[in-house]
Amino acid sequence: MRDPQITDMSACAVLDAFARQELTPSRYLEACLAHISRVNPFINALTAFDTERAVAEAAQATSRWAKQRPMGVLDGLPIGVKDLQDTAGLLTTHGSPRARGNVPGADLPMVARLRAAGAIILAKTNVPELGAGGNTRNPVWGATGNPFDPGLIAGGSSGGSAAALAADMLPLCTGSDTGGSLRLPAAICGVVGYRPSVDVIAHPTRPLGWSGISVLGPMARRMDDLLLMLRVCAGYDPNDPLSCPQPENRFDDLPDRPLRQLRLGWSEDFGGAPVDPDIRATFAARVQALAPHVAECRPVDLNLGQMDRAFDILRAESFVSAFDEPARDRPGDFGETIHANLALGRRLTLADRAWAHAEQTRILRAFNAAMSGLDAILTPTVPVSPFPWTQSHATRIDGQDMDIYYRWLALTYRGSLMGGPSITLPVGRDGAGMPFGLQLLGPVRGDEGLLAVAETVERHFAADPLTARPRPDLSRLGPVTPGLRSIVTHPPVTRPHRDGAVQTAV
Repeated sequence: MRDPQITDMSACAVLDAFARQELTPSRYLEACLAHISRVNPFINALTAFDTERAVAEAAQATSRWAKQRPMGVLDGLPIGVKDLQDTAGLLTTHGSPRARGNVPGADLPMVARLRAAGAIILAKTNVPELGAGGNTRNPVWGATGNPFDPGLIAGGSSGGSAAALAADMLPLCTGSDTGGSLRLPAAICGVVGYRPSVDVIAHPTRPLGWSGISVLGPMARRMDDLLLMLRVCAGYDPNDPLSCPQPENRFDDLPDRPLRQLRLGWSEDFGGAPVDPDIRATFAARVQALAPHVAECRPVDLNLGQMDRAFDILRAESFVSAFDEPARDRPGDFGETIHANLALGRRLTLADRAWAHAEQTRILRAFNAAMSGLDAILTPTVPVSPFPWTQSHATRIDGQDMDIYYRWLALTYRGSLMGGPSITLPVGRDGAGMPFGLQLLGPVRGDEGLLAVAETVERHFAADPLTARPRPDLSRLGPVTPGLRSIVTHPPVTRPHRDGAVQTAV
């Protein structure tokens, strides 16, 4: 096999090749590292590396596979872990100057589950500072560019994970999602991002343990890989009061959801959120391509209540819980975005908080009514095509000014309020030629059903080259001039990382 063919393989295909002894973990890791060295300097998706340990672990996995005794379902598979999530012995900066030297002594429980299944933690994936916002750039590692055009955003906060997957640098990556941090970058980069119900994957480090606004989730290029990863990540932890004990095989056998039996609803703007006309047109075309093949496909009213204000308050209280005290003690350690979030939270009253939690409950009940009789509800994932990463956020959409930097994420954060599952699938390109993501929403704790629907919808769109998952032309990657879409040829600016790897500052 040529290296590009190896790194193009799905995670499931790689593991099958290990089992048949047609490929070894050491050979696969070698191919990934070579590909990363060619591609990562131009998009800056991967930050800290644990290369020496990865090489040793790949050799051990190679020996186990030769004896047909893998330690777990992911044995020998290198993956990326979001830089908000602790990795034992590997730098975890959160994209923040205050954590430049933070090397955790233990893994986040989700990461520990992946490692116990044999996954090799090769690298951390880039994030915005402390995960705040939909544009992955920070003062520690710089900006992550989109593999389809490195001058444009990769989304955030799981932008490094999405870009690494789209560029075939790694087969699986972790993510997390408060207002769309999984789904937004997955849609923008043309991969799959799944926000599970709050009970599925234990998240014992969320700032407010009883608030389900923030969840952890898997990211992959396709549904079978995502399910492979989910089966490992799902699980209970007593330190997360919202996680629940669940059967080990919960996601092994999903319910049958034939296309012809699906009952789908759709909303092009999630109850009136601003959406660019081209995105509306692309979404309408996808609905039209699906409607003749399903049992029902009808518009639904997703004006569920005061979703924006409720999210503002719930998100702000989480920021105050996590960062208020350290930001008062060392304000210089935090950027403007973090201080803006804290300022909003400090203005809130107990009455505001009480209203927001009550409104969130009302929104859930309204959503349950909208979901009645449906298997899933479809929306666009992102309201605009990607813009240059030098622009912190979308400031105006379809003639409407954004009043706060994350308002352009309304299509995803409104879906976070219900606490149920949502997923974005790559289904072709938008009018600007960039990846287009289709968001599917399901009922609370209806994860198995939504994932089954997503598998069916993925197969339908994959059958048509115009709506199949788009692939970036990595041969066109090159250094970019900040603020310009065109690819130019001046050499990149690099800086050494503490483990000797060279990182590109874009």
